[in-house]
Amino acid sequence: MELIKMITSQLGVTEEQAKGGAGLLLSLAKGKLGEQDFAKIAKTVPGADDLLSKIPSGGIGGMLGGLAKKVTGGGGLADLASLAGGFKKLGLESDMVGKFVPIVVSFVQSRGGDAVKGLLEKALK
Repeated sequence: MELIKMITSQLGVTEEQAKGGAGLLLSLAKGKLGEQDFAKIAKTVPGADDLLSKIPSGGIGGMLGGLAKKVTGGGGLADLASLAGGFKKLGLESDMVGKFVPIVVSFVQSRGGDAVKGLLEKALK
């Protein structure tokens, strides 16, 4: 997978960490976008379903965290912060979330153009 190779070479993480981190970002996007919009993103990332299956259990804050965000209107930094737990389970520091985002967004833009990039950015903000 080209995206995974980009992440491993640019960030010096293992293939499993790259897959898990990318999967966490895609999972967040899937949870925030409708099926149609997420399908546009998934189409640009070969193996997106496989990446979604690589996320550590409870990696995006679990169901209670998601419900709390809906009730409190959390988003933006709260969403990215919720990824930190998943990154920790992958053996990555929480600051790696911010390092994965531009790589994944850039990859999606190169494959799907600015409109698809915009969808992903909207989901990750």
